[in-house]
Amino acid sequence: MANDNYHEDRPWGSFDVLADKKHTKVKSLLVKPGQRLSLQSHKHRDEHWVVVKGVATVTLDDTTTEYKYGDYVYVKRGVKHRIACAGDEEVEVIEIQTGEAFPEEDIVRYSDDYDRA
Repeated sequence: MANDNYHEDRPWGSFDVLADKKHTKVKSLLVKPGQRLSLQSHKHRDEHWVVVKGVATVTLDDTTTEYKYGDYVYVKRGVKHRIACAGDEEVEVIEIQTGEAFPEEDIVRYSDDYDRA
């Protein structure tokens, strides 16, 4: 089991892991204005997102929708998804991952602004 409570910087912003348990991981994601995460999917986990700051532009497969404070998004495993911050204020999302495993290798990237594999 990984350590709880750690921080990682990414090209699009950063995240803090708030809890890391066997079948659940909780993160706080901060997405900088004008930035977005890769378009990705997962084989081993679902994700539950709650927007707690800013306006998140969320892509789920072929649909893109804006979500505001308090809005909830369910991302089922296998669904292509991404969070973007199109506004001037950073976006903060609480992400709850549920599933069998949470390794970085579970990320299948389809498109990435930062040329990551």
